[in-house]
Amino acid sequence: MCGIAGVISFKEDMRAEMKICEKIQKSLLRRGPDQRGIMLTEECALIHTRLAVIDVEKGRQPMSFNGSTIVYNGELYNTDDIRKELEGEFDFETHSDTEVVLKSYIKWGEKCLEKFNGIFAFAIWEEKKHRLFLARDRIGVKPLFYYDNGNKLIFSSEIPALLQHPDIPHEIDEKGVAELILLSPSRTLSCGVIKGINEVKSGWCGYYTEKGLSLHEYWRLRAYELHETFEQTKEHVREIVLDSIRRQLVSDVPVCTFLSGGLDSSIISSVASSEMKKCGKILDTFSIDYQDNDKYFQKSRFQPNSDPEYIKIMADYLGTNHHWTIVDTPELVNALYSATEARGLPCMADVDASLLLFCREIKNHCTVALSGECADEIFGGYPWYRDKDIRETDGFPWAQSTAYRKSFLSDYYAEKINAEEYVYSAYRNTADFAEKLDGDSPLEYRMREMTQLNFDWFMQNLLERKDRMSMYSGLEVRVPFCDYRIAEYMYNVPWEYKDYKGREKGLLREAMKDWLPYEILWRKKSPYPKTHNPAFLKAVTEKLNEILAEKDSPIFEIVKRSSLERLARHEDNIQWYGQLMNLPQIIAWFVQLDYWFKKYNIKLI
Repeated sequence: MCGIAGVISFKEDMRAEMKICEKIQKSLLRRGPDQRGIMLTEECALIHTRLAVIDVEKGRQPMSFNGSTIVYNGELYNTDDIRKELEGEFDFETHSDTEVVLKSYIKWGEKCLEKFNGIFAFAIWEEKKHRLFLARDRIGVKPLFYYDNGNKLIFSSEIPALLQHPDIPHEIDEKGVAELILLSPSRTLSCGVIKGINEVKSGWCGYYTEKGLSLHEYWRLRAYELHETFEQTKEHVREIVLDSIRRQLVSDVPVCTFLSGGLDSSIISSVASSEMKKCGKILDTFSIDYQDNDKYFQKSRFQPNSDPEYIKIMADYLGTNHHWTIVDTPELVNALYSATEARGLPCMADVDASLLLFCREIKNHCTVALSGECADEIFGGYPWYRDKDIRETDGFPWAQSTAYRKSFLSDYYAEKINAEEYVYSAYRNTADFAEKLDGDSPLEYRMREMTQLNFDWFMQNLLERKDRMSMYSGLEVRVPFCDYRIAEYMYNVPWEYKDYKGREKGLLREAMKDWLPYEILWRKKSPYPKTHNPAFLKAVTEKLNEILAEKDSPIFEIVKRSSLERLARHEDNIQWYGQLMNLPQIIAWFVQLDYWFKKYNIKLI
């Protein structure tokens, strides 16, 4: 994995832009601490920082061949298959996937994307055609932001890197305010919140030429009739899940897995352990917990039990080298600021900050980790898939809090922004985009909408979190359940199959039952662990009170002071973003918002 960036202009000489390029590159060094490179031509500057995983010595970038040059962030899991197709036409100087991507594009053009199985964002400059090709993977695991002012295109893996360029103003308008207060930590697809900054959508690609930027969709979830019995479906799921995990274990550097004791990470760890034992190796597994969580943990509908006992069962079952990261409150609070810098936006408070600390610790042992993200979205694991009342509510199932969020808007923006319309139209546009079949029952029709909503919003937020928090420490995290083949197939599996035995992810449990002990196989879903220590609430409240003591903090241009005062008195008990963000996280989020305004000198227009 890497950091990529570039500047293209047909009116200015890019060869004079070295200092700006070096500034952008420096901002991306955490993503790629091993190697760095810059290519300058009259019209194009390409910037790269590399985290070396495959072919450490020869896979340097920018990489050129036959007048085309690539900067690439990602990993192809079918590299060998594609290389074999190309070997009759090209000689290969490396065994890196970067060279395969570049020569695939030279051979097939944008049709090469149909052949790729992987996670990626890349740009290819074609010197002879005077054009740049941009592409992002089908699921949106790897990021690709850009700014187009009509005279030049600036792109990068991260928002903070873009903000290093002097042509990009650090401004937000009404839309940016609405995104922050009404939708964050999610955001509308392609919206970068800061005015003028956008993101290439997942499954999109396109060209930048003298005529401008033109992007289009090359992949999406498609509806079709599935003519398979439950047994056939179960076998199909097992086959593609196993193939995805095994493909993603390929690396020239040490590989490990996250292990929460839940279904998804346990499946991945079990398969990874089995594969490593074939080579005489023992898998390293990693878990996170919080100081005194055993003392303060409280059962809830969403989190019926804590992880440690299940982690021990699974680690013992596999015989892994298991590692614990225990996070204490002071370092968690301090990491709120680093997490904001990592995302380039206010994020999910301690949920993001703890992951950042966790990934930092893992990087001390390994460079590549596998994680269980996205199984819940794709296999129907969340409560809102299975709770009829929540499922049939006409709105985002994880964010029924528009009125509450609106109460924080300053009087000026509360009057300018129609909060209910903004949120509902964002929800409806996505639900309507879901492809359906004429023969779908009302339940299947709604389940397609729910899958698309989760795919475009909740899942994108979690993938963004995982990418930024891990790459902040130069850790590559792969997500086997995000294999596009799994997503395509599961979109068309009947809900009756997915809900096998009336259990969340029942189909996945049944398909993978031979890989797990009984206690893990049928453990009720438990979310990513949060701190339950009251010291965290106390600490972030103190931070919020420090902000309230300021007379001219920029946050008060968009947020009502009286609403923050109410929040600081702990008078609210409303979820901000499903069960992931309650009172402590809401307070912490506003602390992050204040820091973000100051850190990036954000102005309102």
